[in-house]
Amino acid sequence: MKKKALITGITGQDGSYLAEYLNNLGYEVWGLMRRTSLDPLMRIEHLVRPPKIHLVYGNLRDEGTLRDAITKVKPDEIYNLAAQSDVGISFSCPDETMEINYYGVGRLVHEAMKFNRKIRIYQASTSEMFGTTKPPQNEKSPMRPVSPYAESKLLAHEEFVKEYREKHGVYICSGILFNHESPRRGEHFVTRKITISLAKIKLGLQDSFALGNLSSKRDWGFAGDYVKIMHSMLQQKKADDYVIATGVNHTVREFATAAADALDMPLQWSGKGLNEVAKTKDGRTVITVSKKFYRPRDVQNLRGDAGKAKRKLGWKPTTSFEELVEMMAYADYEHLRKSRDAGLLR
Repeated sequence: MKKKALITGITGQDGSYLAEYLNNLGYEVWGLMRRTSLDPLMRIEHLVRPPKIHLVYGNLRDEGTLRDAITKVKPDEIYNLAAQSDVGISFSCPDETMEINYYGVGRLVHEAMKFNRKIRIYQASTSEMFGTTKPPQNEKSPMRPVSPYAESKLLAHEEFVKEYREKHGVYICSGILFNHESPRRGEHFVTRKITISLAKIKLGLQDSFALGNLSSKRDWGFAGDYVKIMHSMLQQKKADDYVIATGVNHTVREFATAAADALDMPLQWSGKGLNEVAKTKDGRTVITVSKKFYRPRDVQNLRGDAGKAKRKLGWKPTTSFEELVEMMAYADYEHLRKSRDAGLLR
């Protein structure tokens, strides 16, 4: 009999990769999807038509829809990937962020427990919870969040993962994932902003763009690698929490440089702080720095220590930083080139 998995946030980057992976493993895959006026199926259309997965409408804000979804699906495993996931927006919408990322997790876990206490649950935590803690960060590092997003994730991690596992015997794991990207990453995230903007500049569709803190360091990996370890966490005899990371970090500046190199338009950087710019070999300024893209408080340096996951789960990333950036830059360039050639862009 096929195992059943319910994925919240199935229309997002991680949800789409996880749905593919579980489908290939022979799971019956269900996705919880919010109603929206926009087309939410962009990343999973190939799984929906023809149908390889099943969709059910629901929302982490609405416990009734969660109850109905769990009752209908009768899942063996739940992967909670739904969230208000934009760190910058969390400063503008802290209540909404807490409502979804903290209270929403509580609603989901409670409904799962009421239906079947044997359901195994994966909760998507985040490296942002470490905040100002110096790298490398692992499962025993202090949590010092600096954003409403990180605070909401930490509350859910402490109360609905660790406490429910220890006090109520719930099989629930937390994946403390460091930054993971792909061509399916949302366009409002800085990595996609970089690859899309540089691709447009390469195609003559844009002259320049601005970024915020170029010196922020992140541990970037490939989302397609990371979803596999989510599944692995729920197959263990004992539920536990794991840091998932590459162990190598790079600045935003380095990401932009690698993306430009992948598009054969090397950059030359000059200036400091708000006056820093990146120019092409022919002297065109293509990247500037703007204060409006700085966060009120920012995490400066993230680099994960995934030793525990390596020992217990056999974790090993298969995609290098350079390969990841090239993959993203090339995908955006090809998509934009085809759209331009079809007359869809001017």
